[in-house]
Amino acid sequence: MKKVYDSAADALDGIVHDGMFIAAGGFGLCGIPELLIDALVETGVKDLTIASNNCGVDGFGLGKLLETRQIKKMISSYVGENAEFMRQYLSGELELEFNPQGTLAERMRAGGSGIPGFYTKTGVGTVIAEGKEVKSFDGQDYILERGIVADISIVKAWKADDTGNLVFRKTARNFNPPAAMCGKICIVEVEEIVERGSLDPDHIHLPGIYVHRIIQGSHEKRIEQRTTRKKETA
Repeated sequence: MKKVYDSAADALDGIVHDGMFIAAGGFGLCGIPELLIDALVETGVKDLTIASNNCGVDGFGLGKLLETRQIKKMISSYVGENAEFMRQYLSGELELEFNPQGTLAERMRAGGSGIPGFYTKTGVGTVIAEGKEVKSFDGQDYILERGIVADISIVKAWKADDTGNLVFRKTARNFNPPAAMCGKICIVEVEEIVERGSLDPDHIHLPGIYVHRIIQGSHEKRIEQRTTRKKETA
């Protein structure tokens, strides 16, 4: 089964459509699938529901899909770095489902593991719990959260072999493994594709069973918040 594709556009060809549900890896601008996001912009698909920790920043990452009005709904934990997100949400142009970070990660992992739902104490007694089933365990209330299963998942890894075994680079690992797991079709962009058998099995973070399509490319890796100090003079 062919898994390696020539470009992001080729990897998305034939599987994207209006109204689809996408799970996206990344945290801020760290470990985001920027090439696949750009390719999604070019497809022109609209009315997307995207589950991702956040929605990039203005003009980069998932923020590009906001600018082109291709996103209908975001399922996210944090949205504070994007002025266009705020504008669309406050004007009623964008739907938003807030999830605590750990809950969102576990919803993705659960969906990828064939677990339809789980109970968690996080969010009990808050607006997060509104409309959700509540059950008591050992005298404590827990809310039911549903596992996420997306039409496709788009993720970023450091290395892959041609079977899809993945290695992530330090904090760029973040939401990428659970996002990869929960997609019916998982598309990964990597910095390097290595020879089959060259990856130490103990160092593989996600097995290739979850991965369907792979592309290799160069990445901008933009800094989200640049903080500097003035040069000290004698």
